[in-house]
Amino acid sequence: MHGPDGSGPASGRARREARWRQMAVSRAWPAPLFLPLAWLYGGLVSLRHRLYQRAWLSSDRLPVPVLVVGNLVAGGAGKTPATIAVVQHLQRQGWTPGVISRGHGRSSDAVLQVMPDAAAQDVGDEPLLIARRTGVPVFVARRRGDAGRALLHAHPSVNLLVCDDGLQHRALHATVRLAVFDDRGTGNGWLLPAGLLREPWPPRGAQPWPDLVWQQTSGAAACSIPSAGRPVWTVTRRLASEAIAADGQRLPLERLADAPFRALAGIARPDAFFDMLRRAGLQPQRCIGLADHADAPAMRAALADDPLLPVVCTEKDMVKLAGLALPCPVWAVPLELDVPPQALAALDDALSPYHPAHGHQTA
Repeated sequence: MHGPDGSGPASGRARREARWRQMAVSRAWPAPLFLPLAWLYGGLVSLRHRLYQRAWLSSDRLPVPVLVVGNLVAGGAGKTPATIAVVQHLQRQGWTPGVISRGHGRSSDAVLQVMPDAAAQDVGDEPLLIARRTGVPVFVARRRGDAGRALLHAHPSVNLLVCDDGLQHRALHATVRLAVFDDRGTGNGWLLPAGLLREPWPPRGAQPWPDLVWQQTSGAAACSIPSAGRPVWTVTRRLASEAIAADGQRLPLERLADAPFRALAGIARPDAFFDMLRRAGLQPQRCIGLADHADAPAMRAALADDPLLPVVCTEKDMVKLAGLALPCPVWAVPLELDVPPQALAALDDALSPYHPAHGHQTA
């Protein structure tokens, strides 16, 4: 079996996801075959928004402002790095933020605080990464409102909640919405399953408009996002200059340029990580693309054929690989975002009416 780039093992699900991603950026066959399903899906999305607009479905309002970071395209737009960058910026601006998430891929729906030493299968790999990178309180629950209330009860000093991946979760009222796109733009412009879009772009009817739009690029040619009356801020993502081991040891990335290693990625777009490694001058012997949120046993099985060859992975994968006690060295390469000052200023402006310094803490 081969990964998305054809150079290593992958799960059947990862191969199917890779084929779908290739289809969803073009209007060539077989994408038109899925248009009837896309129209049906679009009708259901529109109906749902109208039900919320007319208050036939209700949204949960929390006592502090809620900043939702999410994507309008399926898979791999970079919402988790964006969430981390946003939280770190908010801390510098005097906020006391917390993060709430559903915790995709975890084994239960319980309301849990994400402790730094938690197991990814209990709390989700992305919330665990966010907790470790930011140090802020992170709670997970099936309903984000439940996570928010639990977080505020346990940490009453928190004055702003960042909701990781919640643009489609209308059950929680959003004070400010940040939509994240990647270099694919809107793909072929069609809704799922014929295209990448979870919701129409530009927004239509009762669909809420995002307050802010970021497009993350990683050095590849980016597809422009159709104008929708909102400025689109270009955010550059790149690999950090150092790889990090589970024990905190650091290794300059250039030291891996001539070293034999395997690259592993259990994310929505494994090929994007592999391409970034190559652009950084690294040449993995094999690339192992797994499905997004792949669990630790799947990773162990994928690495079993050559147990001693070092592994280079994403930070999201490291939160699971670190607990496997593998006999080979494992290095994670963090992603860094270069967010334009104007984009951060626009975020500050959107949140300014709710800043505690201005005497307003509810949304």
